[in-house]
Amino acid sequence: MERAERIPFVKMTGSGNDFILVDNRNGLIKPEEGPLFAKKVCRRKLSVGADGLILIEKDGEVDFSWRFYNSDGSEAEMCGNGARCAARFAVLKGIVDSPSMTFRTLAGLIKAEVAGERVRVQIPELHGLKLNIDLRLDENRTAKVHFVNSGVPHVVWILDTKEELEKVDVVGLGRRIRFHENFSPAGTNANFIWVQDRQSVVIRTYERGVEDETLACGTGSIAAAAITVALGLTDPPVSLVTRGGEILRVFFEYDDGRFENLFLEGPALVVYEGSLWDETVR
Repeated sequence: MERAERIPFVKMTGSGNDFILVDNRNGLIKPEEGPLFAKKVCRRKLSVGADGLILIEKDGEVDFSWRFYNSDGSEAEMCGNGARCAARFAVLKGIVDSPSMTFRTLAGLIKAEVAGERVRVQIPELHGLKLNIDLRLDENRTAKVHFVNSGVPHVVWILDTKEELEKVDVVGLGRRIRFHENFSPAGTNANFIWVQDRQSVVIRTYERGVEDETLACGTGSIAAAAITVALGLTDPPVSLVTRGGEILRVFFEYDDGRFENLFLEGPALVVYEGSLWDETVR
């Protein structure tokens, strides 16, 4: 995968979820190169380092499409924080000529609205909602969890106190849930939450593909908001306090098990931009 030319990129963060964004409309990074390229460029200390790689591609029907890769090289259907960063990147780089846009992901078409540093994205319909699952973790422990697919699969475990949330083993329990046979073969993300009041939830997330706790997860925040509303614990819109301290807001209408007009809103910030040298990504 040696290259004669350097690859321009922008490093962005969405509430602590960080991404490398590349305008790939010229096809410089081929589809078959994407997984290995993502693994190499997302390595921290050895390359740029990020939770994921976003490649912006040409699309004949909407403003653009993306290919999204987790840091382990796996391709994900959707990423809420990444979607916000992609939308702002498209505005900053002149890929779109309006702050309103539509782009294609593996989870479907995403509509976005950019207002300075804040971006609101419309999320495709949720599906697969299952409440009150008794999940056997080992011979001595069973957890009551909930599940929904908000573009990617998410398990939500509701804890009773803020102290429990602070002490929970997000990585250990998250990994056990992520690879649990109930969610095979694709696996799932795992969210641990505490309901602060009827409008706000504190959340910690173990992300599939990153295989670690991240500072924020947009689709996880959507899942947590939807599940707490379905359980009668919160009312929309719901504010999610992420591990990085940022607040994500989830807007939707809920009626008899149906979620409609679902939006995720939060910051999408530029960290820096530069050019990738071949010697750290080949």
